[in-house]
Amino acid sequence: MIKKIIITLLFFFVLATKLISQNLHLTITGSNKVETAKIDSLTYTSSHPNFLSIKKEIESLQKTLYKQGYIESDHDEISRINDSTFSTIFNLKNKYRLIHIYYNNIEKDILKPLSKDITPEYFSIEFSQIENTLNYINQKQTEKGYPFSQLKLSDISIVNNSTLKGTLVTNTELKKRQLNHIIIKGYDKFPESYLKYYLKIKPGKTFNLTDIKEKTAQLKNLRFASENKSPEVLFSKDSTTLYLYLEKEKSNAFDGFLGFGTNEDSNQLQFDGYLNLNLTNNLNYGESLRLLYKSDENEQKTFEAIISLPYLFKTPIGLDLALRIFKKDSSFTTVNQSAKLHYQINPKHKIYSGLNFTESNNLLSTNLSTTLTDYKTNFYTFAYEFNKYQINNSLFPINSRFYLETNFGNRKQNETTEKQSLSNLEAFKILNINLKNSLFFKINSSLLSSDTYLENELMRFGGINSIRGFEENSIYANLFNVINTEYRYQLSNGIYIHSITDFAYYENQITDTKEKLYGFGFGFGILTKAGLLKLNYANGKNENTSFKLSNSKIHISISNYF
Repeated sequence: MIKKIIITLLFFFVLATKLISQNLHLTITGSNKVETAKIDSLTYTSSHPNFLSIKKEIESLQKTLYKQGYIESDHDEISRINDSTFSTIFNLKNKYRLIHIYYNNIEKDILKPLSKDITPEYFSIEFSQIENTLNYINQKQTEKGYPFSQLKLSDISIVNNSTLKGTLVTNTELKKRQLNHIIIKGYDKFPESYLKYYLKIKPGKTFNLTDIKEKTAQLKNLRFASENKSPEVLFSKDSTTLYLYLEKEKSNAFDGFLGFGTNEDSNQLQFDGYLNLNLTNNLNYGESLRLLYKSDENEQKTFEAIISLPYLFKTPIGLDLALRIFKKDSSFTTVNQSAKLHYQINPKHKIYSGLNFTESNNLLSTNLSTTLTDYKTNFYTFAYEFNKYQINNSLFPINSRFYLETNFGNRKQNETTEKQSLSNLEAFKILNINLKNSLFFKINSSLLSSDTYLENELMRFGGINSIRGFEENSIYANLFNVINTEYRYQLSNGIYIHSITDFAYYENQITDTKEKLYGFGFGFGILTKAGLLKLNYANGKNENTSFKLSNSKIHISISNYF
């Protein structure tokens, strides 16, 4: 008896489960085969959990048909075929393909991308594009200073079997909204010139919130300020006030590295390194000051002081001043001074123009070389700079950079004057394969063009900032090209490892040298509380020598923001 009861309960349980999980089926047809084929092409949902879902699906199909021009379409009552099947018949009737929209107070330049048939009274579009067209016009009206613009079509009537007409009704204000006031919250001493010339946001311009948000996003490219909240707007009867929520960021940077390797002549361990201090926006002016001191293995010392003053006297023009002093053991010293005016076209592009002066003195009491002598150069300088940022990446905040500088002028040596030109190119690009893998490419080139060359005017390269695996500034050239490549793999947001593959070609007209150089190695970087710690191990060779472990160089550097 108990066994029969259990079997009966199981039977009813299975039956109830089947009934509960049973789906309802919907079939929709047209009044003829053509209409049925059209309905089938819209791919409506035929399986539903309940009758309410069936009704919503039919209403959704009705709206879709309206948008496609079947504005007179209707359908029969929903019929029940059996316990799980329902059906209805749609009557599509006539399809309207075009609509003439009569307008007023809409500028024609807004309509040009929408229609090829524009008259002073109306413009024509496909009926299926009504929703997209109204959204587009409303967006453009907002951008032109009408933030409360609303549109709708009214008085829709039939022109012929394929065309309708309607009137575009707007509530556009008679007077455009202009930006009257800008109030900064959080960073009250933010340099106002950056609003006017860097972000290009200033009172008196037509109000466009979308454009303002795009411009304030460029604050991410400034190291000394950031946006901690989206802009807000206060509208009153007679004015429009924009509120920007900014905060001051740590922008001072300390950078240095320590390198060591084995001296080929003495087989003793040698050290070299540099200290690089960047002070930015400490006076809340957007100014920057860079101090660099470098001492390398070849008894060479370098000192640099560079100051950049943006937007002088609240104009779009800035000033860059630089002093560079180089000393080669007891052979010679070279002092370079430059002054350049710059113009920030936009946050990515900047152009320069200025003067460059160099004076070099021979320190040797007895000089047997005719290529090491006193000289002076005067150059006119023109330059262009491009930077693209990827702020979401704390390890590699700059995605690409391009800097091209040309110098034209004269060198004075003893009683002779000689025309010269000097060109410098620095460019790099990060190709992000995915979130963890990327490729880094960099090119650094310089060319000194002259009829004759002096030893103390040649350019110097080699080391961590040019071709790795070689001593710092150990190679002299009047022409050089260096290509650095790295494959980078991010283990986390603060740790990465990378390969080193460098190639260089240089020419030295004094020694009649033309040579290719290679550098191979690996490295890693760790973002710590103290800053970014980097270590590189590289081995360098020229095309006529083999690799030697004793020629390897280890470079350690750390960059800290404070």
